[in-house]
Amino acid sequence: MKAVDLLKALGVVVCVAVASSAYAQSSDAAATSAEAASPTKAQKSSTKKTDRKLGYDVRRALSKTQGFDVSNVYVRARSGAVTLTGTVPEGGQIAQAEEVAKGVTGVKSVTNKITLGVQGGGQ
Repeated sequence: MKAVDLLKALGVVVCVAVASSAYAQSSDAAATSAEAASPTKAQKSSTKKTDRKLGYDVRRALSKTQGFDVSNVYVRARSGAVTLTGTVPEGGQIAQAEEVAKGVTGVKSVTNKITLGVQGGGQ
């Protein structure tokens, strides 16, 4: 009878040891994959610089467009996705701004939130 109890106790100890070892391995793997997935400081800086340049390129293209006033148009770029906001005095310039932005190298998508508005405060 004592041998059976000893074997039961030994079985429980082995199960606990195996379970804790398996948990430790999966926790380490999860931590490693999370570290690999998170961008480094250099990658974030590079992405920010690329986004800033893309936004500048889109704004420059808009400013070179004949008859288009960019003074109330704002450009934001994130990983190739460009968002245009602000106001323009003529309705045709809303679609024109989107077409110009789509033509800039590096632009993957354009969200156009430009509205029709009176420039100069409406006076």
